[in-house]
Amino acid sequence: MTLSRRKFIHVAAGASALTVARPSWAADYPTRPVHLVVGFPAGSGPDIIARLSADWLSRRLGQQVVVDDRPGAGGNIATEVAAKAAPDGYTLFLAVSSNTINATLYEHVKFDFARDLVGVGMVALAPFVIAVNPKFEAKNLSELIALAKAKPGTIDMATSGVGSGSHVSGELLQMMAGIKLVHVPYRNNYVPDLLGGQIPLAFSPMPQVLAFVQDGRLRALGVTTAKRSQVLPDVPSIGETVPGYDASGWFGICAPTGTPPEIIARLNAEISAGVADADMHKRLFAAGAEPHAMTSAEFNKFMADEIGKWRKVIKFAAIKPL
Repeated sequence: MTLSRRKFIHVAAGASALTVARPSWAADYPTRPVHLVVGFPAGSGPDIIARLSADWLSRRLGQQVVVDDRPGAGGNIATEVAAKAAPDGYTLFLAVSSNTINATLYEHVKFDFARDLVGVGMVALAPFVIAVNPKFEAKNLSELIALAKAKPGTIDMATSGVGSGSHVSGELLQMMAGIKLVHVPYRNNYVPDLLGGQIPLAFSPMPQVLAFVQDGRLRALGVTTAKRSQVLPDVPSIGETVPGYDASGWFGICAPTGTPPEIIARLNAEISAGVADADMHKRLFAAGAEPHAMTSAEFNKFMADEIGKWRKVIKFAAIKPL
């Protein structure tokens, strides 16, 4: 095919704009504050991780990264804000495990998490832990499974709510171990009831019960990550008793789909540097999270796999949003 001179000049000019203008723009990024949208309230685990990440990125990028908490609707309000933002690198999103659960749980939302947001980089994993009152008769996970099989549907299991990460982690154990527990979703803090013995067992985010496990007021039967947690190294992973079990809370940063790859690469490099930093390590561990870096491609695959895993659990357990 032969191009006319006019068409050739037009195509060449467009190609020049793509190869010169956009890298120049990305090289200047950022020139103003960046907003990091979070779907949970101030003081929550996601908010804490977001503020640690924002502090690091602010210093590395030379512009303030502002944490913008938009709680409500299981995190869907914030997700929609981020999904509909301009893809220019100035709106980022603190993604958490519940986003990949919500992708199946909520059918009628005005965004598609997998389509409208792209993974920038992983920040940390946050195991859930099976915590029990010390008076509970099962002293380890094998005993819990045996007890649940002997007395199906009689052991209460507290979680952070229907469809929460702790809930689906508990359902995954039931599915894989062939047991039946009684789900007791809490809208408020269940730890006082767990300490008092009103409820025997909880699938809990580690930060929520860590201090009580460490001082002996609660006993940990297992952590949900594939390997033992560095935060509680003496507590077995569930996978040691139920091979193949793996369920983690996690925190990562996403951007609206269409954000220039040069900006994604810059942000991923700075996030990964933060995850590798010794001081950030200490601060993340103190928050009950384990530093864990990923490339953008690895993080996107991880989230796709999480959506697939939780879709199976949600359908198996017939979980419906309240």
